[in-house]
Amino acid sequence: MRTFEGSLDGSELRIGIVVSRFNELITEKLLSGAVDTARECGVADEAIDVVWVPGAFELATAARWLADSGNYDAIACVGAVIRGQTPHFDFVAGEAARGVAETARDYDVPVTFGVITSDNLEQAQARAGGTVGNKGREAMLAAIEMATLRALVDPPDEGASG
Repeated sequence: MRTFEGSLDGSELRIGIVVSRFNELITEKLLSGAVDTARECGVADEAIDVVWVPGAFELATAARWLADSGNYDAIACVGAVIRGQTPHFDFVAGEAARGVAETARDYDVPVTFGVITSDNLEQAQARAGGTVGNKGREAMLAAIEMATLRALVDPPDEGASG
């Protein structure tokens, strides 16, 4: 039996981060968590690209552009959707998650979902570097692990001829 497990050595990776500007008080902390984690895992600053989008709904579109370029080993999406008094929250949160998952499947590249969905600002702050951790950090750890895992289970064809 063979077992595969990705590592957290990002020294050979190129990473894209897509971050939502809406709820920027929160998303800046998520971005910091993602960037700090990438650096801790050995990803060079020049191998990290950050793309800002208006809101969580647009995360998947920008992630798709990055994936389509073929220049990234993994993409982490971070944002925050805070519940209001209308069902808008449910639509945005659901479609953001669906779009990110579809991008990962369509492009066969790890695209992780570090979007906080919370009932209020206090809950969001707790998940953006507060008492409950940092979803940006979690998204980056998953992105790096999945990128290194892919290299193990689906290595590039180095001697293949067509």
